Amino acid sequence: MKRLLAIASGILVIGGSVYGETDLEMLAGDRLGEYLDVYMELHANPELSYQEKQTSAYVARKLRDFGYEVTEGLGDYGMPGRVGYGVVGLLRNGEGPTVMVRTDLDALPITEKTGLPYASEVRVETETGVQTGVMHACGHDVHMTSFLGTAALLSSLRDRWQGTLLFVGQPAEERGAGAKALLSDGLYTRFPKPDYALGLHVHESIEAGKIGFCPGFALANVDSVDITVRGIGGHGAYPHKTLDPIVLSAQMILALQTIVSRTVSPLDPAVVTVGSIHGGTKHNIIPSEVRMQLTVRSYKPEVRRVVLDSIRRIVEETAVAAGVPPELKPTVTIAEEEYTPSTYNDPGLTRRLVEVFRKELGEQNVVQADPVMAGEDFSRYRLDDNSVPSLMFWLGTIGPDRAKQLQAAGKAPPPLHSDQFAPSPEPTILTGMRAMTAAVLELMNEK
Repeated sequence: MKRLLAIASGILVIGGSVYGETDLEMLAGDRLGEYLDVYMELHANPELSYQEKQTSAYVARKLRDFGYEVTEGLGDYGMPGRVGYGVVGLLRNGEGPTVMVRTDLDALPITEKTGLPYASEVRVETETGVQTGVMHACGHDVHMTSFLGTAALLSSLRDRWQGTLLFVGQPAEERGAGAKALLSDGLYTRFPKPDYALGLHVHESIEAGKIGFCPGFALANVDSVDITVRGIGGHGAYPHKTLDPIVLSAQMILALQTIVSRTVSPLDPAVVTVGSIHGGTKHNIIPSEVRMQLTVRSYKPEVRRVVLDSIRRIVEETAVAAGVPPELKPTVTIAEEEYTPSTYNDPGLTRRLVEVFRKELGEQNVVQADPVMAGEDFSRYRLDDNSVPSLMFWLGTIGPDRAKQLQAAGKAPPPLHSDQFAPSPEPTILTGMRAMTAAVLELMNEK
């Protein structure tokens, strides 16, 4: 891609698109103080998935202030009594493409221990009755701040683009349910279907001031699987008179590890993790039931199906081999409502915007990142037929000095979902605003 500056006309050409010369670093920098206040407000007042009432209202109010047509209360979860807190902001500016920018709104049930002056002190009771702290430990406060900053910049630059902006505030990302709920509630029918969908996500290991990109598969399919293993309980001193579900569960756990090593091609990534196992109440009692919870990761749909089918086969046939009668057959439940498909970054769109990022941020500040086995329901916005080219890029968060200190000490930065996760706000937010604004301007000015 070429970047030409025509001094006489004041026109900037990026990748064949034309828009008036704009110094995004200066414009975003002028607003940075305002958006640091936004960030600290959001960070200090997180809300859990399905409870994003105040966060949603805050984002909606800001979008209205910027001149967007705002619709609130979006999201059909298919469950009575569950309220949707999705927000859509539309800004129409003549004929042209429709570009969607998405942020997530929800936080995690984690008690913050960063010691920051604006740290969250929020405590709530979860749906299961557990008291917990709440924290933006996955960086959704950064996402929202960059989103709002980009919305404001683009509103002020309406003489530089034509088309329709679709800014989407999505609830329940941490539960893998929000994107599906918005689409079910008519996101692409009640509002213009986008020609492109964009999102960003913080990355704890990339330096603040930099962004990362990953063409093709970038994040994984995520499935939650619940297994109940049944047996015949009894006294721990007389195991021969029982059918021990703990021993049976141990056999299943070991057998499940052969799925990736012996069923899936070595060239196809997959993960099967048993994250929770519960059974029994006392040293000398063999229980009648054990419950297990698994997380399963993959990229390709066909690999996902092989892994899930193999889990069911191994569990059921291990029980048969142990002599479990049909009435005590184990159950394998796949939580389809929380399934998150893999995130696939359109290669052509990625190449195009990487060139824009390099011109805006500098070659050294745009790095290629490896795919990861975490999941993100942003993946749903491209649709099953891939009719909406999409890109989610990584936004670096760790200050360069802090990165050097940790590297010298042989330590890794606190990861996402850690009670110590603390982005470096100024360079992170400034970079997020600049990168996303530059990307939208590029797409809005295609011919």
